[in-house]
Amino acid sequence: MTLHSPAFDDNARIPADYSHAGGDVSPPLQWSQAPEDVVEIALVCEDPDAPSGTFVHWLLAGIPPDTTELEPGEPPAGAVSGRNDYGTRGYGGPHPPRGDQAHHYIFHLYGLSEPSGLPEGFSAEDLRVAEQEKVVASGTLVGTFGR
Repeated sequence: MTLHSPAFDDNARIPADYSHAGGDVSPPLQWSQAPEDVVEIALVCEDPDAPSGTFVHWLLAGIPPDTTELEPGEPPAGAVSGRNDYGTRGYGGPHPPRGDQAHHYIFHLYGLSEPSGLPEGFSAEDLRVAEQEKVVASGTLVGTFGR
């Protein structure tokens, strides 16, 4: 699955509109049609450059397999939101420490061969366990952001 955004190119700066200071509006994302054996799509956005270790910015599961895009700030019908490392559900935008070099925000898209069964508020670890041996397609997009 090829993942991209009309708001920023791969390995390019994420616009401030999609940052924590910009109101935590998730960026638009688009991807190629999932293979036929995909029954659910899941999405993770993480910052591996965070001072305390990898910081989870966004977790979505239960995305219908025929979905090929996410509008800004809008999870698709049927999707469930996990708890990010800000302690809230949904998307929490980039907010690296001032003066740090630009951080990398990695959006991982996973096509699963079986339903994850994850409830609202699930954790990144819950998703890792739920997707074991179920990922049949994936895509990655990297954005950067600094303050």
